[in-house]
Amino acid sequence: MVLTGATGFIGSHALRALCALPAGPGRPRVRALVRRVPEDAAGLPVEWVRGDLGDPAGLRGLCEGARTVVHLASYVGGDERLCEAVNVDGTRALMAEAARAGVRRVVHLSTAAVYGAGPHRGVAVGEAPAEPVSAVSRSRLAGEAYAREAGAVVLRPGMVLGEGDRWVVPGLRELVERVPAEWDGGGALLSVVDAGDLARLIAAVAAGPRPVPPGVYHVGHPEPVRIGDLLAELSSHDVLPPRPAADWPWPTCLERLRATPGRASERQLALVARDHWYLSADIWRLTQEPPGPGPLTRLAGSAGWYREHLDGSGAA
Repeated sequence: MVLTGATGFIGSHALRALCALPAGPGRPRVRALVRRVPEDAAGLPVEWVRGDLGDPAGLRGLCEGARTVVHLASYVGGDERLCEAVNVDGTRALMAEAARAGVRRVVHLSTAAVYGAGPHRGVAVGEAPAEPVSAVSRSRLAGEAYAREAGAVVLRPGMVLGEGDRWVVPGLRELVERVPAEWDGGGALLSVVDAGDLARLIAAVAAGPRPVPPGVYHVGHPEPVRIGDLLAELSSHDVLPPRPAADWPWPTCLERLRATPGRASERQLALVARDHWYLSADIWRLTQEPPGPGPLTRLAGSAGWYREHLDGSGAA
């Protein structure tokens, strides 16, 4: 099995899930494409291959002898040139290598951000047009096309929480400090999944006994999460400040955000303070993988990591 993104947030969880599969003839041998071999690599049953999706010529031969490709790597920064080079050209080259090697299964990680601003309420695959608004989501949607041509199972998660998350919860901390109130009643429903549960699902799609039909699948816990409940749970673990008593309507939230400069945009506030949830039961049913108790319950296990990361990051 070829795995990309093995040292990233989701990829590192997926690597552990793959390595934890029961030993035997069905357990895949993992060949991980990385730019740098991690320091703790010696204890893992992994073949490490140095390479970069931004250099498609260096992928030649990567998939030889592999039956499965799990493509979890992506570039999520603001450089549009790198978005194109990694998320589009790199995916195209990897899928070409997979086809050349006769790979049987392809798993490709995308994002529900390809749907754009929303709001979205209980959307099934195919019910909402893809209208990406950032270079990252546009390039990831373009990369999806090459994966789908290769017969991939394309996974579109919403918010992913857990150890290693340097985007969602740090972003929420900035937003709650700039807009210190309940956001329009805290009732927005969001598609959320714990990184460990997502990793189990990826392992099931990649190596499970029941092949999942190619296509696009939303990935979140089947039950959406209220943003008010998420913020309260994070606060209960001292990851975020205590919840304020004030409750501001949406226009007031926007006015306060504009009045307090910071890194997060109005679009980022809207992504968590307005409905963004997508029907996700199909992929759990097809893999027969239990979705787990839910991302709010899982936060107890990652709260210590979040506290340490936020205290040391200087995040506002």
